Amino acid sequence: MSNGRALSATRNTGPESTSVVKDFLALIKIGIVNSNLVTTFTGMWLAFQFTSRHFLQELDVILFTMLGAALIIGGSGAMNNFIDQDIDPIMKRTKARPTVTGRFKPNFVLTIALSFLIVGEILLFAASFAAGMWGLVGIFTYVVLYSMWSKRKHVSNTVVGSISGAIPPVIGFAAVEPALGPGALALFLIMFAWQPPHFYALAMKRTEEYRAANIPMLPVVKGFKRTKYSMLFWILLLLPLPFLLPELGVGFLITATALNLGWLILAFKGFTTKDDMKWANKMFIYSLNHMTILFVSIIIFALFS
Repeated sequence: MSNGRALSATRNTGPESTSVVKDFLALIKIGIVNSNLVTTFTGMWLAFQFTSRHFLQELDVILFTMLGAALIIGGSGAMNNFIDQDIDPIMKRTKARPTVTGRFKPNFVLTIALSFLIVGEILLFAASFAAGMWGLVGIFTYVVLYSMWSKRKHVSNTVVGSISGAIPPVIGFAAVEPALGPGALALFLIMFAWQPPHFYALAMKRTEEYRAANIPMLPVVKGFKRTKYSMLFWILLLLPLPFLLPELGVGFLITATALNLGWLILAFKGFTTKDDMKWANKMFIYSLNHMTILFVSIIIFALFS
């Protein structure tokens, strides 16, 4: 019997190990880490181009910034999981999180979160003092202002959370050019305006789950029609923001405007759709493609500007 158990354990090591890795990546919200690293790198890349500095001569700054940003974003995600342990079991989208299944105990999650945040901040301060300070701002706005305060109390929680989501490109920019400048402000505003329609689309898809968890998301409190008007408002606000980056040239402005107009047209269709869920899903998918194409375009056009 003992040999059989040992053999069984050996056979299960692979899948078990894979499952642990998968749960750990879910704990730190690896999808959010990856998407925010794109914007962090974009901010850093733009600063290199605007200051005429060569990135190959400052690989240490790139390493400290990217790794530091990854750690504080992952640590903030783990902290969010720690804070939301009581409501995550209620929602289908979050009930498989390792803090709910019991894969990771609360003390372990808190240790991982704090370790990531501390080491990440040390690395960001090694890149530049300004990058470290902006990292602290990002942590505070996401963990305290969003996760601990507004998420459960105010319908404006999505807007509050959008502040932290707009910080990563500023961190990247500040690592290279601590004084920041119009380029950093433009990236912040673009990311800030992009987030509400993105997350409102997700909230529409998960309205009943948020309602069950007593989270005052806009579709829960104000209904779908009001949510559609808010999404339209933020997309309209997004329209002129690429013009804050005239240095990137006409090609970028055309690309960004085309992306924004496509999103605007889709937003207007929401007022005549007969299937709100299908429309919300289209809005959500478009928003993801929008951000990816836009920030890759910024990197490319900055290289040739």
